[in-house]
Amino acid sequence: MVQTKPLAPAAPAARLVEIDAEHDGQRLDNFLLRLCKGVPKSHLYKAIRGGQVRVNRGRVPVDYRIQAGDLVRVPPLRLPTQAPRFVPAGRFPVVYEDDALLVIDKPAGVAAHGGSGVAFGVIEQLRAARPEARFLELAHRLDRETSGLLMLAKKRSALVALHAMLREGRSTKKYYALVQGDFQNARQHIRLPLLKWTTKSGERRVRVDDAGLSAHTIVGACERYGGYTLVEAELRTGRTHQIRVHLAASGFPIVGDDKYGEDAVRDLFARRYGLRRMFLHAHSLALAHPLSGEPLALEAPLPPACADTLVQLRQGAARVPPARATDKDSA
Repeated sequence: MVQTKPLAPAAPAARLVEIDAEHDGQRLDNFLLRLCKGVPKSHLYKAIRGGQVRVNRGRVPVDYRIQAGDLVRVPPLRLPTQAPRFVPAGRFPVVYEDDALLVIDKPAGVAAHGGSGVAFGVIEQLRAARPEARFLELAHRLDRETSGLLMLAKKRSALVALHAMLREGRSTKKYYALVQGDFQNARQHIRLPLLKWTTKSGERRVRVDDAGLSAHTIVGACERYGGYTLVEAELRTGRTHQIRVHLAASGFPIVGDDKYGEDAVRDLFARRYGLRRMFLHAHSLALAHPLSGEPLALEAPLPPACADTLVQLRQGAARVPPARATDKDSA
């Protein structure tokens, strides 16, 4: 528990915060962002660099790693003069929960977090719904239009462990996607480097580029409907928009994708099948529990809009024999 000690009367508005074991090793700036909710980063950085924030009575850089037992001086910090932002409490289907980990089934159309024109997301809504939670942080992200399994840490020790597992590839995340085209391979490796860029309108995009970061996705056909295929994609790296760009670059854009898909196909599925979202769903997650090491195998079923679309496709398409179990590599 974070313990607050009063300062001498000469500085009544400042406070000393003693760091407990839960926050040991955390960056000072990140700790203050959670402690001083609503205060802009620029204000906090200015206070740290100006010496108003001190650790054990001394100046430290913004990236200083706080340690259990440290005394952090937190000066009075004013919130920006604007109306308070209302964040409605959000309640999402819980797939797994204990005292360290929370896994929910995120619906499509809800951002994982606020920012970039989004007032609030899953993390802000969950914090509003759980005001008693001392710690609640996203362990990873899902695109706004992607549904499915999303992990959150309820302890910092769990968050650090989850980040390490994801970074080192010690977890298996699988997605269902409906793609345009007759995808025939039961197992295909797509290794294409991805580079982030920004359009003239300020929209964030990703493209295949040799100057980008390495990215690896394994894709396999699950069911074929003539001109469309349900595929399962397994992430081996976790780049922004990775599955979407890898599939589009391979000639199989995801149905309903407003960034990398085809507008005519998106409009067709909205009119004919009532699908008004991108068909990408994080359905399976396998990993060891971040603290206990217990094996976890979690699943989230396809949302009704996606499941209904597949039923309609099955009714209207000639059945095609399953793909042969070949292992193809795209570089």
